[in-house]
Amino acid sequence: MDIREILETIPHRYPMLLVDRVLECEPGKRLLALKNVSMNEPFFVGHFPHYPVMPGVLVIEALAQAAAILSFRTTGTKFDDKSVYYFAGIDEARFKRPVVPGDQLLLEVVLERHTRGLWKYSAQARVGDALAAEAKLLSTLRPV
Repeated sequence: MDIREILETIPHRYPMLLVDRVLECEPGKRLLALKNVSMNEPFFVGHFPHYPVMPGVLVIEALAQAAAILSFRTTGTKFDDKSVYYFAGIDEARFKRPVVPGDQLLLEVVLERHTRGLWKYSAQARVGDALAAEAKLLSTLRPV
């Protein structure tokens, strides 16, 4: 999926859109996406000016956006103005390596369970072969 398809699938927009491309997608199973981390990101102005690091919470958000794309692809739907995927929980979040400008962040989400409107994902963010972050993500679709 290129950026146009991503923009058609999830509601996020600049500066909060954190997925640049979907490399692989197996609906109902897993998704591999890419985030190119650039020095032009607005959060680097203040985090930290002397040593820019992508905030861990935004790495988790990027994984959540990848999970939302997989959720939409699994159900064969796209976002609308009547509902939104919300975080329902973040478990076992661990940060292993800083993400800095110039990194390509590989976002992998694996669907573990989907029951009664609750989606559970295992998620990892990598830079090359190095694990940057991992977490279990829970999300749910709710009316706006």
